[in-house]
Formats: sequence, C-alpha cells, structure tokens
Amino acid sequence: MNPQVSQKEVNDAVWNVCDTFRGVVDASAYKDYVLTMLFLKYISDVWQDHYDKYKAQYGDHPELIEEMMKNERFVLPKEAGFYFLYDKRFEPGNGERIDKALHAIEEANMGKLNDVFQDISFNSTKLGDDKQKNDILRHMLEDFHKPELNLRPSRIGNLDVIGNAYEFLIKHFAATSGKKAGEFYTPPEVSQLIAQLVEPQEGDEICDPACGSGSLLMKCGRQVKEHFGSKKYALFGQEAIGSTWALAKMNMFLHGEDNHRVEWGDTLRNPLLLEGDNKLKHFDIVVANPPFSLEKWGHELAEADRFGRFRRGIPPKTKGDYAFILHMIETLKPGSGRMGVVVPHGVLFRGSSEGNIREQLIKENLLDMVIGLPEKLFYGTGIPAAILVFRKHKQDTNVLFIDASRDYRDGKNQNFLRDEDLEKVLATAKARENVDKYAYLASFDEIKENDFNLNIPRYVDTFEEEEEIDLDAVLRERKALKADLEKLDVEMEGYLKELGYGA
Repeated sequence: MNPQVSQKEVNDAVWNVCDTFRGVVDASAYKDYVLTMLFLKYISDVWQDHYDKYKAQYGDHPELIEEMMKNERFVLPKEAGFYFLYDKRFEPGNGERIDKALHAIEEANMGKLNDVFQDISFNSTKLGDDKQKNDILRHMLEDFHKPELNLRPSRIGNLDVIGNAYEFLIKHFAATSGKKAGEFYTPPEVSQLIAQLVEPQEGDEICDPACGSGSLLMKCGRQVKEHFGSKKYALFGQEAIGSTWALAKMNMFLHGEDNHRVEWGDTLRNPLLLEGDNKLKHFDIVVANPPFSLEKWGHELAEADRFGRFRRGIPPKTKGDYAFILHMIETLKPGSGRMGVVVPHGVLFRGSSEGNIREQLIKENLLDMVIGLPEKLFYGTGIPAAILVFRKHKQDTNVLFIDASRDYRDGKNQNFLRDEDLEKVLATAKARENVDKYAYLASFDEIKENDFNLNIPRYVDTFEEEEEIDLDAVLRERKALKADLEKLDVEMEGYLKELGYGA
C-alpha cells in the first residue's frame, strides 16, 4: 500500500476529468458520465488487483484463479472492464462499446446493479456527432488512466478515499447545477446536523423516502459506525428520478454500504418500501430533504390512498410539503421512531389544510423541535429553510424552537454551517432550555394560544435594542463640523485668489 496517496490528490484528479467536457457539454449532463466512469474504473481496478494477487499465488492454476474470482464483490465480464475500453480508445465506437460494457456488468451483477445503468448512455447525441463523441470519450478514458486515478486497493488502501471522491464530485456538480441541484444533494453540514439530531443507534433501520444521491442516509449510518464501532444497521431509500437513483446506488457501493435497499419510484404516488402488499414498512429513523413545495405531488390520488397516509388532512394541490411529512410520520415505528425533515418556512405558518394538519400533529404530541437555518445553505435556492424533528415517544408535551439563522460562514454565493454552529444547535437540543435570543421551549398551551402557528419569531425574540443616541453629543459634533467647514471655506477662497480666480 502506498501511504503517499492523499484524498486531495484523488479529488483533484477526478475533478480534472471534467475539463474534457467543459464548454462542450452542460454540467448537468456530463456529471452522469464522469460519476459512472469513476464507478467502472473502481470496480475494474479492484478486479485487476485481486486477479494479479491470485496470479502471483496460483500462477500455474488458471482454473483455480477463475473460480476464486467468482467470489468478487462485483463480477467483471471479459471485454467489460475499463482497461479493455482504454485499449480500444482510438477505434470508432467508444460510446457503443462503453454502453455494452455497462450492460454486461449489470447482467453479471443483477442482484446489486439491476437497472443502474439503463438511464445513462455514452452513445448519446448529447456528446455531439460521432467524431466529437469518440474524441471526448477517448480523452475521458485517458484521464481516468492517469496514475493518480489508479484506484487499486493495494495503492489506495481505504475504501473511504473512493467514496469521498465520489461525494466530492457530487457536491461540486450540485454547486454548479443551478436549481436542479437540490433534487440530488443535501449540503453535508445539514446532513450531518440531521443525522446527529435523530441519534441513530446500533440495529436501527433508517429510511430516506426522497433520498437523492444517498448522502443523508449514509451520514446516519456513519453515526452508528462512529459511536458504536458497528455496521449493524440497514439503509432504505426511494428516489423518483432514475439518473439520481443510479447515483445513489453507486454512491452506496463506493462507500461500502452493501446493506441497503434503494427503490426507484415516486414515494408519494407509489411507495415501494412495503411489508406485504398493503402495509408500509416502519423504520426507527426517517430523514429527508424533499423537494420544496412540489406542485404536482399526486393530490388527485390522496383521498383514496390505500395506506391512509392523509387521514389528518390532504395537503394543497400545489404544495407537497405536508404530503412528504405525513408519509414519513406514517412510516415511523410506534415506539422508537425519530424523524428529521427539511422544510421551507411556509410549512410553519401557512393556513387552510396545512394549518389543520399542523394542528393535528402538534395535538398528537409528535413534534419535538423546530430549527431555523440560515439562508443560502441549499444548492439551487437562496431561501432559508427549517428542520422539523418528530418523535413517536416524547418525554413531555413541549416543542423546542431554535433560531440558528444568524450562525454561519458567509460564502460568496453559498453559506455554510461551521462546526461551532452545529455544536451550538446540538448542545441546545440536548439541554432543551431557553437561550436568550436563540432558543425557547414552548409549552403546548403557548403554541395553542398562537393558533398552532410555528413561525419561529413568535417564540424566539431576536430583537436587538438600538443603542440610545446622545443628542447633546450629536449637537456638539455638528457644531464642530460646521466650524471646520467654515475654516475650510476661508482657506479655499485664499487659494483661489492666489490662482487668479477670486473677485
């Protein structure tokens, strides 16, 4: 193993691959090519590394080597590996060859990779005409062949380096992808905060019904590993967008998260994480950063929902925020269920059906915390958001309000939560006590008096009194300035006379 390999070296190398596409293909399109090829390069390097090791041990017994390679985490058919594609890079048909290779890998690993590559085509006209496409893909293969992107375990060592590089790319694509970015990526600091708020335990089943690229789910899993030194947990997810679902699957494998089940489909119209045909599966933890105020969420099907998710009320036709919240509530285990969800602030105070649903959830004593976040944290939108924490088994009937909107690092176009900001929120959440101009523990009666409106300023007073103005001092300063101005006028007249401009 080479101890000199650094995370930065690998990150820089994968980011440089993007230069091949910049100015020719939009980032929202080429991200799928780069991320998929990184996955292919990784499984090819692992395969080759293990094959070479067995060959050194059992060189005279090719049939034994072949048999041992059948136990690999991923089976790599002949003519489907990266190095076969690289050797053919100067021949016409790079796009078609890569697509065939991905299809062969999917066929050989149906249990793990079924349908993962069906939404991606390297033979697409998005890459230009045949000649341009072939040139772009040749350059991409050459970029991935560079020594810095030798991803063999004997060189890299820790699988986290590959997973972190993948996450690094996803984050950068999110930062440059505009409004659509929020569909597939939650900023890591927000994911970290939610994961710590819901306190994952050993043995937990953890779900994200709008999982994007899977980063929030994996942050929850990492909490179990860090606190219990255990991988005894299971990750579940569902994602509506096919290409993003594929990212989540690859992301899981690259982080060593083989114990996962991520389904492709619309959670609100067709939930797929079920027990039997007519019962939603229940989880210890449910977390999500669903699309804000989704317009076409399935309102027309809600009244007849066979799972009874909307018995507390049907959310508005053009705002799906409470549809996601109600689905998540319905999938919590009765005793241990904890839930963290990111929402736009309108969810806290909008009336009509949303107001009725909100009132019902508070009366059932499910809401535990409301945490206001800074603006410009999320990719693709500048609006501030909030985190709602729900618990199935609460110790009291109070709700803790935290206004964390003023604590952040100011970026040029994006704001970031610092470690100290996260620690402040977590310490306040644990203490569940009032903090002047930051947190307030509201009783059920106080919330009821506010007509179940959860707008944070109703509970956390952040008003700063202005310093009293000393009018006498202001008058003295004004007189002094006036005297100085008169003196300057006299001096200026003298200078002008000397220059011949005076009367």
